[in-house]
Amino acid sequence: MEFHAARLLLLINICGVAGRIDGLTKMAKLDFFARYPDFFEVAADKLTGKSGEGRAGENKENAVESAMVRHHYGPWDKRYYHVLAHLEGRGLITVTKMKNTYRLALTDLGKQRAKALSSAQAFAELVQRMRGIKKIFGGKSGTFLKNHIYKVFEKEVGRRPMGKVIT
Repeated sequence: MEFHAARLLLLINICGVAGRIDGLTKMAKLDFFARYPDFFEVAADKLTGKSGEGRAGENKENAVESAMVRHHYGPWDKRYYHVLAHLEGRGLITVTKMKNTYRLALTDLGKQRAKALSSAQAFAELVQRMRGIKKIFGGKSGTFLKNHIYKVFEKEVGRRPMGKVIT
């Protein structure tokens, strides 16, 4: 669980706005791109108009870090609730319900830990990828990200049965 917790701290810090992400859907879709580098490249190319046709899953160097499953709103990891509770219990994030969404925000301690993780060599590649994700998709809503994933990866995600691992 520690690696997943570290990745989510980095995600909120790097891909969020002012140390927060509004919405579990947005968090999960940004995390999908962090965990599936080839899919990120293709989705980014589609959005920016570059030619990234057919690259998802082809680059073995960018293997999936940790698999996700198809859920009602796209890629999801059943561990999110446990990992987020773990982070909240350790005083690293706050989770606040705001109307129909949850705001995930780093505490001061969470910001300190995320900063330390950002400078750790073990996370250098992930941090670099997340910076690219922030640049391309950071300003998009969770709904936009979900729809974009379904459109670009109809076969790999959209048509996959619920609960099945995305490959």
